Amino acid sequence: MNAAINVTQPAADIDPPWNREEFKSQLMAQEIHYHIHHPFNLRMNSGQLNPEQIRGWVANRFYYQINIPQKDGAILANCTDRETRRKWILRIHDHDGWEDNAGGIEAWVRLGEAVGIPRSELWSLCHVVPGVRFAVDAYVNFARQSPWQEGVCSSLTEMFAPKIHKERLANWPSLYPWIEAQGLQYFRSRISLAERDVVHGLQVTLDHFTSRAQQQRALEILQFKLDVLWSMMDAIELAYSGRV
Repeated sequence: MNAAINVTQPAADIDPPWNREEFKSQLMAQEIHYHIHHPFNLRMNSGQLNPEQIRGWVANRFYYQINIPQKDGAILANCTDRETRRKWILRIHDHDGWEDNAGGIEAWVRLGEAVGIPRSELWSLCHVVPGVRFAVDAYVNFARQSPWQEGVCSSLTEMFAPKIHKERLANWPSLYPWIEAQGLQYFRSRISLAERDVVHGLQVTLDHFTSRAQQQRALEILQFKLDVLWSMMDAIELAYSGRV
């Protein structure tokens, strides 16, 4: 006797897609995994880090900063949409600079100098720990190997960035008065730029990921990027937790 085989479809294939507002809410809810909640960042933002630990964070985060234009260049190289390319290229200018604008990488170098890291020492990358290098390289490789829409989606951690920048601007001058004030310009400049970038990144993501399966994929991509940032903090915490 023949028996019918009941194949259960994956939930993502049979569930209806979220509407744009609900999908956006699902993306925003991932903020709970942002590295603003990492124990190392919580200690940093409450004044519990010593100068060497602050310098360790700045030096390691610099590796991420200098790789952002390469990540964005990879997304551009994969992108077939002219209008997206016209907007996305601004991100490379933001970090590398153009004309008389020195850009975000230079602003981070000045942060390094403000916390006591000479420019040449920062650029040597001698303080970058293996875990940070591995996480950042994984992110760049993801952008190179993935469809450009997925690369765009991975950038949506920018939704959560203004809050962390505002907290540092509010707290660091009193918590770490030894840091030269002009070194904090990077955080100040990124607030408006991140807000601008989020508008475009969200538009692309909401337009492209329209089925429930695609929307679940978008959440997985955003979680991957959040994991990259969290893993960087894990590596920095492990390397500098015992430093005095």
